Amino acid sequence: MFIAFLFIIPFSFKYVKRSESKDWYKFLAIGMCGNFIPAFLFTAAETGISSSLTGMLNALTPFFTLIIGILFFRTKTQRNKVLGLVIGFAGAIGLLIPEHLSDLDLNINYGGYVVIATIFYGTSVNLIRRYAGEYHSITTGCWAMLMVGPFAGVYLMFTDFQAAAESPIFWSSLGYVSILAIGGTAISVMLFNLLVKNTDTLFASSVTYLIPIVAMLWGLVDGETISLRHILSMGVILLGVYLVNRK
Repeated sequence: MFIAFLFIIPFSFKYVKRSESKDWYKFLAIGMCGNFIPAFLFTAAETGISSSLTGMLNALTPFFTLIIGILFFRTKTQRNKVLGLVIGFAGAIGLLIPEHLSDLDLNINYGGYVVIATIFYGTSVNLIRRYAGEYHSITTGCWAMLMVGPFAGVYLMFTDFQAAAESPIFWSSLGYVSILAIGGTAISVMLFNLLVKNTDTLFASSVTYLIPIVAMLWGLVDGETISLRHILSMGVILLGVYLVNRK
């Protein structure tokens, strides 16, 4: 998060204006819900479950986008969307059920972090659409990072960063983290904000069609075990996403 914050700073000189500071609390909410809090939840989840399962569960984002939109943003819904929600959550339950019942608590506990993260993602999508539609996507991304970046820096000061710096794999690890920070956070946030601005919240959140597939492929490359049940459950979730988004 802090590296993404540093990467964003040069863009802010062009896309951030003093007059926009009146909406600082909106940008703070977008940054916290869309970046800061999920970053901790996803890294916590990956200490207990595989990256492929994490990516598959991330497909719940459109469902929580719809639910939060209905509850707090007066989004209208239809019968097929409610059916899609039910089907999607059935698929998520299928993903959380492990091959061995002894691992059930592990999957539920760590998978729960991903579910909570998708709730925050859904909230962020609705916030962007409702409160940041007038701003350029890069402006929104810059403001969000500028608001949460200092918090990440403060947090970093109170971790064992100095001890980590003495590790022989520190610099290679920092390089990979930097790739994630710049590509997976800073640039992707600006692109996603552009998508939300030019479409609707549900369509934008449907990037989760691709995330589970990409996560599963990387999981295979990394030697993770992916069963037929995982594939079928992911298919059920994507069917639910289709029903939620069908016009």
